Amino acid sequence: MSSMSFAPSPASNNTHEIFASLERLVNAVNTNDLNGIMKYYVPDNVPDETLVVFDGIPPRQYVGAAAFRQDWANFLASYPNGAHVEVSGWKGESEGNLAYGRFFFSVKGIATDGNPLNFTLRITDVYKKINGNWLAIHEHASWPVNLATRIADLSSAP
Repeated sequence: MSSMSFAPSPASNNTHEIFASLERLVNAVNTNDLNGIMKYYVPDNVPDETLVVFDGIPPRQYVGAAAFRQDWANFLASYPNGAHVEVSGWKGESEGNLAYGRFFFSVKGIATDGNPLNFTLRITDVYKKINGNWLAIHEHASWPVNLATRIADLSSAP
């Protein structure tokens, strides 16, 4: 089971559904299931919707699920023995068929060079309910950066 923390608002079934989707994403990452990961995001075949992702690493943006799928494939390949991810601090709200969620996404594992590769991202997702499913249509991932040193705070501690 994933290690996740979530304090739902009692009146929101939508936030429960979105959080369940996020749990499935975490489980997919922890089991190296690329197809499962991509079920969290709007696919390229949905009319009038295109996934846009501002990731924490270059390039500046990914447009479309196929482009972001390749980014996830590269991520999984960088952890030959698998990565362990956890989500904390999830908060979300919905109105109609749109919602947002924000959370911390922590990653731990051993990289292909044998060294630990551990970091925590700040994530903000925008969701849309499409054919009965909440799907991420926009994702923004970031790290705080010390402007004096120009070094990212990869641990992103409070």
